[in-house]
Amino acid sequence: MADKKYFWLKLKEDLFADIRMKRLRKISAGGTYTIVYLKILLLSLRDEGKLYFEKVDETFIKELSLMLDETEDDIALTLHYLERVRLLEVVTEDEYFLTELPNLIGTETDWAAKKRRYREQRKLLSDRTMSSTCLPDVRQEVEKDIDIELEKDGEMEKDNVPINFHGEYQNVRLSDEEYQKLKDKLQNHTDIMIEKLSRYIKSSGKDYQDHYVTILNWYEQDKDKLSKKGKNKSYTTQDYDKGEYL
Repeated sequence: MADKKYFWLKLKEDLFADIRMKRLRKISAGGTYTIVYLKILLLSLRDEGKLYFEKVDETFIKELSLMLDETEDDIALTLHYLERVRLLEVVTEDEYFLTELPNLIGTETDWAAKKRRYREQRKLLSDRTMSSTCLPDVRQEVEKDIDIELEKDGEMEKDNVPINFHGEYQNVRLSDEEYQKLKDKLQNHTDIMIEKLSRYIKSSGKDYQDHYVTILNWYEQDKDKLSKKGKNKSYTTQDYDKGEYL
């Protein structure tokens, strides 16, 4: 048994941009004639663009009218226009050829169609499996990106806080809020600790990422000694850096 063969019409994306199709559509009843032309193309698929007058009716136009279920006038006017713009050639009295059809034809055997559907189903199943497998990873990546963006936003907000410079050398960076917190915690030792940090940065050339936290750390390390009167040793900034404050 011969393998069944399927035919279809492959319309080009610029089909209606063709000047001949534009002219056909603009004439009176052009929409109808366009449909008739497409029906004729479909009718000629099996014979690769050829149409034959089978003499089932009196004329070829009447025969096409019967086959396409269109009026004889619409068939006649469409054929006349197609012949005039060379979309249709009259080969003989009984044979006609649609010149654009070879560029628009698609074919496939029954077996090829089954194999194509099988490949499409396998691909769909594979895509679904990969989607369900990779989804958690994708979600984690998205959440990670969101966290990074939130961190960046937080850093930007922090960067936008006005910073004031303190100390003898105007090199201690503190916001108004940070300075007020130091005043609340360190009280009368606030300016002492700021001056020590200012002199240390100037003399050593070193710096700290967060001056507020640095001052708090230095104060916690030596607050007991700062509160005692008459202590024998006064700790310097070098002592804080070396850890010799105990």
